[in-house]
Amino acid sequence: MRSVVSRVDRFQRQRPWLGFPLAVFKKFGEDQAANLAALIAYYGFFSIFPLLMVFVTILGFALRGNTHLQQSITSSAFANFPVVGTQLSQNVHSLRGSGVVLALGIVLTLWSGLGVLKVTQTAMNVVWNVPYERRPNFVWSTTRAALMLVVLGVITIASAAAGSVGAGRGNALWTIVGILVSLVLNMALFLLAFRVLTAEDVSWADVRVGATVGAVVWTLLQAFGGYYVGHQLGSASDTYGTFAVVIGLLAWIFIGAQATLLAAEINAVKVRRLWSRSLQPPLTEADVRAFKIYGLQEKRRPEMEVLVDVTEAAAASHANGPDGQP
Repeated sequence: MRSVVSRVDRFQRQRPWLGFPLAVFKKFGEDQAANLAALIAYYGFFSIFPLLMVFVTILGFALRGNTHLQQSITSSAFANFPVVGTQLSQNVHSLRGSGVVLALGIVLTLWSGLGVLKVTQTAMNVVWNVPYERRPNFVWSTTRAALMLVVLGVITIASAAAGSVGAGRGNALWTIVGILVSLVLNMALFLLAFRVLTAEDVSWADVRVGATVGAVVWTLLQAFGGYYVGHQLGSASDTYGTFAVVIGLLAWIFIGAQATLLAAEINAVKVRRLWSRSLQPPLTEADVRAFKIYGLQEKRRPEMEVLVDVTEAAAASHANGPDGQP
C-alpha cells in the first residue's frame, strides 16, 4: 500500500493539473473548513424560517382585496410548500398581516443573517490564514457584516429572481437568459464576498478564479433548488413534504457553503502557490510554505513573536526533489 501511495505521490507532484486540486482539498481539510461550512449552514438554515414568516406576513397585507395577486400566488411554486402552501390553496383569505409578527420576523432575520456573514468572515480569514492579531474586532466585524448583509442580500435575491422568472415563463430561451443573468449576478456576488469578507489584502485578480467556480456551482444549485420545489413537492403530503423541505434545505445550504469555501481555497492555493503538496514524506516546497503560514497564523498579540522552524530532515527534503534526490 505504501508503494502505491508513493507512486501516486510522485505522479501528482510532477503534474500540476492533478497536484493543484489535491492541494486545494488538502488545505480544505487542514483548515477544518467543513466545520465552518456546517456553522454557515446552521445560521443560513435558521434564517430561512423568519424570512419565510416575514414573506407570509407581507402577503397577508398585500392579498387583502387583490384577487389577481391571490390567483398568482396560489398558482406559483410557493403553493407547493407544505403546510403554508396547503393553507394558500385551501383558503388564501386565511392569511392576515400582523405588525408584531412582521417586526419579530425582521429582527430574527437580521440576527441570523448577521450570523451567516460573521461566520463567513471568520471562514475567509481562516482560508487566507490571517493571523489572529489582524482579524477585525467584534464592533468592526459586526459593522462590516451589517453592510455586506444589505449588499449581498440584494444581489442574492436578484439572482434567485432572475433564475426563477426565466424558468417560470416555460420557454427555453427565457430559461437560458434567466440562468445567464443569474450567473452574472452570482459572479459579482462571489467577487465582492471574496474581496471584502477577509482581512487579507487581496486584489480582484486574486479572487477571480475562485469566484468563477463558486458562481457556476451556486447557479447550478439555484437551478436544482427551483426544480426541487416546483416539481418534487407538488405531490408530497404535508408530513413528508415538511421532512423533504427541512432535509433538502439543510443539505442544499451545507453543499453550497462547502462549495463556497472550496472556491475560496482555490484562490488561496493559487495566490500563495501552495501546490504540489505531499501525500507522504519527503515534504515539498509547498508543504514548507504552508506550515510556515499555519504557524504565523497563531500570532494573537503584537507583543508576541512567532518563529516557525522546519526540522533538519524536513529541510533536507525541502532541498531535494520529489524522489528525495538532489
